[in-house]
Amino acid sequence: MLEIAQLITTLSCGLFTGAAVYINLVEHPARMGCSTQIAATVWAPSYKRATVMQASLAVISFITGIICWLLSGGLWWLMGAMAIFSVVPVTLLIIMPTNQQLLMPGRDLASAETRLLLERWGNLHAVRSILSFAAFLIFLILLVGT
Repeated sequence: MLEIAQLITTLSCGLFTGAAVYINLVEHPARMGCSTQIAATVWAPSYKRATVMQASLAVISFITGIICWLLSGGLWWLMGAMAIFSVVPVTLLIIMPTNQQLLMPGRDLASAETRLLLERWGNLHAVRSILSFAAFLIFLILLVGT
């Protein structure tokens, strides 16, 4: 049971991290290379689709990380679980206000303000990438070390 939980924890965290890093290094910069109106137009559906996938992966990794901690007594499993879970409050408390502004009905998608919001969003999203990468490294080291 422990080995399965460790694998699921590491895999779901790795998938989350890969998606988050891809968004920061590939998708968002490509989007920002377009006009502001196009960038804002494609940001909304991308954000909505990624939310479902990434939220699910973060929660799965957190829950199975807690299970690993409870079954093994290894404090680092708890630390990794808390690191991947930290993306949830970061998203809800820090990134969500920017998301809501970008999704506001009637927003001028071609405005300089929209451009600044998209740039801010990319910087804030990088925090999620860093937190998830730290969690993934913890889990990977624990998985390889066992």
